[in-house]
Amino acid sequence: MKNILDWLDDRTGYRGILQQTLFAPIPGGARWRYAWGTTLLFTFFLQLITGICLWLVYSPSTSAAWESVFYIQHEMAYGWLIRGIHHFAAQTMMVLLLLYLLQVVIYKTYQAPREVNFWLSLILMQIVMVLGVTGYLLPWDQRGYAATQIVTGIIGSVPVVGPSIQQVVQGGTVYGNLNLTRFFALHAGILPLALLFGIILLLTLFRRHGYRPDEKVTAENARYWPDQLLRDGVACLTVLVICLGCTWFWQGAELTPPADSAQVYSAARPEWYYLFLFKLLSLPWVAQMGADTGLGESFGAVALPGFVLTIVVLMPFIARIRYGHQLNVAFLWSVVGIISVLTVMTIHADWYAETPEGNDFRRAVALAHQDSQRVTELALAPTGIPPEGALSLLKNDPLTQGPKLFEAYCIACHQPAGNKESGSHSGVAPALVDLKHRTRISFASREWMTSVLTHFEQHFASLDKTEGEFADAATAILNGSMKDWSESNSETLLSEENAGDLNALVEFLYTQTGRPDALAPDAPEVVRGQQIFVDGVLKQGKIDACVDCHAMRPAILVDGIRGLSDEALAEDLYPDLTGYGSTEWLKQMIATPQAVYAGDSGNNAMPAFDEQLSEKELDLLARWLSLNYFPTQHP
Repeated sequence: MKNILDWLDDRTGYRGILQQTLFAPIPGGARWRYAWGTTLLFTFFLQLITGICLWLVYSPSTSAAWESVFYIQHEMAYGWLIRGIHHFAAQTMMVLLLLYLLQVVIYKTYQAPREVNFWLSLILMQIVMVLGVTGYLLPWDQRGYAATQIVTGIIGSVPVVGPSIQQVVQGGTVYGNLNLTRFFALHAGILPLALLFGIILLLTLFRRHGYRPDEKVTAENARYWPDQLLRDGVACLTVLVICLGCTWFWQGAELTPPADSAQVYSAARPEWYYLFLFKLLSLPWVAQMGADTGLGESFGAVALPGFVLTIVVLMPFIARIRYGHQLNVAFLWSVVGIISVLTVMTIHADWYAETPEGNDFRRAVALAHQDSQRVTELALAPTGIPPEGALSLLKNDPLTQGPKLFEAYCIACHQPAGNKESGSHSGVAPALVDLKHRTRISFASREWMTSVLTHFEQHFASLDKTEGEFADAATAILNGSMKDWSESNSETLLSEENAGDLNALVEFLYTQTGRPDALAPDAPEVVRGQQIFVDGVLKQGKIDACVDCHAMRPAILVDGIRGLSDEALAEDLYPDLTGYGSTEWLKQMIATPQAVYAGDSGNNAMPAFDEQLSEKELDLLARWLSLNYFPTQHP
């Protein structure tokens, strides 16, 4: 082994390099503050190693990018861990860069003969920030897609050359495959090589100038080994623990739903270290200055940051004048303070302020989180991700599209309780759903059935607000036979002795919906409820039979499969309760409510949507309202 090492030293001189590195003198002794540079180097290589692991699996195309990241996150062994470390190491690196810059200025290590070191550090900081921007888009999810549009929009605001630069970065005038591949080339190839070259150059310059001691050295000189190396090792271990802790707590980096250019994402924000710029652009005086100077948005996006960066670049020269160093420190702390205030203001406005903008942001984040969970459920189902991509899973999913269709076509009348605009139920028809919790469907639920039977007038009280062509029909419903039936029979139904029979009648009606948690048609409670539906005989007393007013073909089981009986309990009566609340019943009710609900009576207060909704949209909306969606059911 000695002969081999001697040969290697003769060819490379590694012993001399190790000797110079490990036993480099540290004037004034080892310092914890000297570890910042080492932690930055460690974080970079941590990202480099995890980035290569991700690179081996990632597919940089709009048709497969999200899907490959999904594979990394949910199927590749420890993929979530690798991606999480990569993500949180990037966040940590931004914090370390800020601390490193503060240290360099406070301890005067930007002054002669280290000016070039300082300028090179600023260049490396810009590279790291651009790495963060380019990496944000690579998952091709809704959050990264929308945030990158903001950033490239800022680039395009630069006068004269901005639009051209934006087109070069995007690969055209619109977002697409070229945009993604160019960002990938920058993030995984060009920028890391530039950063690595800059680090090597910076280390070379550092070795030339060495450590800068305090102005008053009181401690004896030390060597890098073991004094400073121990501190560097502890600092790097702390960084690793922080990255692992964040990864474990959040189970990797978040992956929002696949990017959808047709979807407006109200929570579009850049990464947290650009939030100050996002807030700066929204300040009235910045917008006014942009208008007055003719620079527009680029005044706040380019001119102001450019001015600040110019002052920072000139700090080595400013430090030469009297009190120049003190001015530099004060200026830097002021900039850090302003950035911190703007960042906190943005976070408060988004997450805590009771404003329309804040409410929209939080609602968009919540919906994105729900869609993320849903697309994960669908993608992990046995059918997996179809060839047309993961976005099609959401496009064809009732749980995702149903609430959007409801909000577009139904919410004007069926306002849910706690509506953000009204603050309470303010529609002209009963509330059917809770859009804040889209798996909570009140229509045709057990509670709904009970309320209709026992408190009909109160249940449909909102119909009294109906105006226009359906006003007479709404009045007829409110004053019709079902109101009289409920008033006449509710006391009997609600008596303590008949609690079981009321429950049986409700279970019979609920079984017709075919919902996942409905009892089987041959369950004893359902059989008992059907008997009450036909004859009205209760344990104590009697109610008017339901078959006197409603047509019904009850649900049955044939060879274990749910279907409809060929024999009707009653016919040619309306509303027709055959399959009441089921997918097919709802599709017919939404498309042509007159045919299902009112027949020839005309007592229908709901418009027909057969000419407004396509067959697919009707199916998605009806399946959502009937809790009929795959693969996960939410009773």
